[in-house]
Amino acid sequence: MRKISLITLIMLFCAGLSAQKYTVSGYVTDALSGEKLISARVFDASRNIGAITNSYGFYSITTTGGKLSLQCTYVGFQPFSTTLDLTRDTTIHIDLSAEGVQMETVEIIGEKDIAENSQMSTIDVPIETIKKIPSLMGEVDVIKALQLLPGVRSGGEGTTGFYVRGGGPDQNLILLDGVPVYNVSHLFGFFSVFPADAISSVSLVKGGFPARYGGRLSSVIDISLKDGHMKKLHGEGSIGLIASKLTLEGPIWKDKTSFMVSARRTYIDILAQPFIRMATGSPGLQGYYFYDGIAKVNHRFNDNNRLYLSFYGGNDKFYSTSQYETGRTGFTYVSNNKSRLGWGNKIAALRWNHLFSDKLFGNFAATYSTFNFGISEDQKVKQTVNGQTTNDRFAYAYDSGIRDLGLKVDLDWYASPKHLVRFGGYGIRHRFVTGVSHLIAASADYTIDTVVGIPPIHAWEAGIYLEDDFKVGERQKFNLGVHGSAFWVDGRFYRSLQPRLAYRFMIDGNWAAKASFTTMYQYIHLLTNSGLGLPTDLWVPSTASIKPQAGYQGAVGIARSFKDLGLEVSVEGYYKYMTGFIEYQEGASFLSESTDWQSKVVQGNGWAYGGELFVQKKIGKTSGWVGYTLSWTKRQFEELNDGKPFYFKYDRRHDISVVVVHEFNKKVDCGLTWVYGSGQATTLPKATFQGFINDPSQPMGFPQSVDYYGERNSYRLPAYHRLDLSVNLNKDLKKFSRTWSFSVYNAYSRRNAYFVYFDYTAAGQRVLKQVSLFPIIPSVAYRFKF
Repeated sequence: MRKISLITLIMLFCAGLSAQKYTVSGYVTDALSGEKLISARVFDASRNIGAITNSYGFYSITTTGGKLSLQCTYVGFQPFSTTLDLTRDTTIHIDLSAEGVQMETVEIIGEKDIAENSQMSTIDVPIETIKKIPSLMGEVDVIKALQLLPGVRSGGEGTTGFYVRGGGPDQNLILLDGVPVYNVSHLFGFFSVFPADAISSVSLVKGGFPARYGGRLSSVIDISLKDGHMKKLHGEGSIGLIASKLTLEGPIWKDKTSFMVSARRTYIDILAQPFIRMATGSPGLQGYYFYDGIAKVNHRFNDNNRLYLSFYGGNDKFYSTSQYETGRTGFTYVSNNKSRLGWGNKIAALRWNHLFSDKLFGNFAATYSTFNFGISEDQKVKQTVNGQTTNDRFAYAYDSGIRDLGLKVDLDWYASPKHLVRFGGYGIRHRFVTGVSHLIAASADYTIDTVVGIPPIHAWEAGIYLEDDFKVGERQKFNLGVHGSAFWVDGRFYRSLQPRLAYRFMIDGNWAAKASFTTMYQYIHLLTNSGLGLPTDLWVPSTASIKPQAGYQGAVGIARSFKDLGLEVSVEGYYKYMTGFIEYQEGASFLSESTDWQSKVVQGNGWAYGGELFVQKKIGKTSGWVGYTLSWTKRQFEELNDGKPFYFKYDRRHDISVVVVHEFNKKVDCGLTWVYGSGQATTLPKATFQGFINDPSQPMGFPQSVDYYGERNSYRLPAYHRLDLSVNLNKDLKKFSRTWSFSVYNAYSRRNAYFVYFDYTAAGQRVLKQVSLFPIIPSVAYRFKF
């Protein structure tokens, strides 16, 4: 009996050993540069389990001991595979090589596979594709590339403003290395603030938001900067018609510390200055320029600790100086004038990655973000009359902006191959300057020096989240989470609890059905004067009288991966309801008489619904995508349009985008984009009435015309469409490679309506006229890389 018991115990012990679980973990990097690879797929082919690398290239797989066939794949890199006998927790860092890759034969395997991923309404756009598509004035632009995706509307001809699934421009959370950026536009929206050469990855989330994101209703654009080359010095740049840029990256301490710096500046002001002087005959200076500067340092203390320091700074500046002189016997008059208009962002982030164990990864961040806008006018006048001199001065300045100081903790727990749990929290201290005017008027008789406007508003925002991405069997996958947030401002406390759900069901090995439901809350607003994303728009907080924005979105869809062809296809339908929009009252603006912005606005609701088709090809000599959107978007305010719903300005029934990039060989590639959109809504007067205003001092009265507008946004502009083309000529030289990039914007010179207005002919007939901005615009840029 004792022998049987002993044998039984030994067998049970051995069985326990055979079922013992161990963890394989590590980082996936580019073998050439040491750059971390985001969303690489690491899996055990023998057990059909795996993991996807996080935003810092880390993966973790827990499985039973024994033979393990470990493989790793990433689009554009040679696959990695190894076999090991797993008898203990093991660390394996994987270096992938891009050399010798035949893009036509690379198989897309990974959690970012559109059919396998539980998350829907998410699109990753390869940076290399963005660099090859046609660009305005030769300036490669990330935001303009995102405007070509289904569900994303452009704010206007050539601009970087965008509206996602019926939302407003303030409802897009734009993150640069995890830090919110509040204004992404240069030159009133014609260029964005993100130089493509400094970016490693771009991801757009339009719905089905994971719980880790919060604070906005419509979209998340997550942009990651390059970490910097760990092996040797590299650089790339370009010289274009209006701007030049340069990016350098390399090791400070090889395989330990790297850096990346990038700078861009326009020279419109320098080139245009002689022509402006000839046209005006003035000795003064007038001009405009913008610049960007980016820096990043990445240090690896050891496998468990890494430190990142990121910085971005950019500004737009209009300036004008002039001098006027006149005089006669006994009298002289000299006037000096200076005008300034400027806006810009500054952001910084200090992030520490710590590996608590082979299953628990942590990221701790301290962030800073600020956006400022300012106008100033300064006039000095010196007069001399019969030997008596007087000095007068008039100066005016207007400033607004927002500043954030934040702390954030994000933890990834790889509980098992079927469970990835994310949780964390954040705190933000907001400072809002909602419009302050400084007036100075001085002469020999009086002096006025006063500041008009409400003091800065301080607010606190905090939140926590919990998210679990898990599988149930082989076909079902869920992403369940909850995001809780709170907001304190001027003694008022707001709070919300936002559940998130995403579901995927694999119909077969390639087809998947998906559904999602999310609730979102937003405590800040953008008070806009127009739809162009002008810097005069004010960022303002929710207050006791201005409620937060809230919304929910539901979506269903199907997705299919054609892995042999490198194609992904998805069809989605969505419905979104939003509350808490703010708009200026009729006739009000940021410079109207009232100093308190809260007295100038009204609040209302909005909803949007529609369907989207997206076909994307990521590999092969020909890549790109086709997108189609069918949608309806409406707004409703009690104080506007007699309280009746009206179509949003950027409601477009149909949107089509075609993006094609083809590589003939290593020396020649070309790009094509074609876009079509139904005419956007606008408001025009339906009738004009003639009358007289009674005035006792004028017996006949004043003649007056009064326009009757009817319903808001009841008129449609003509449909918008445009074709852009580009050709890149590449050549590898001894020490560097160069590219001549030729592009044509609006190739068939379509006269698209920027806006329309009524005018009168010589015969007195009233006619509707159209203003168009851009005809066909050719451009050339010289790019280099070493």
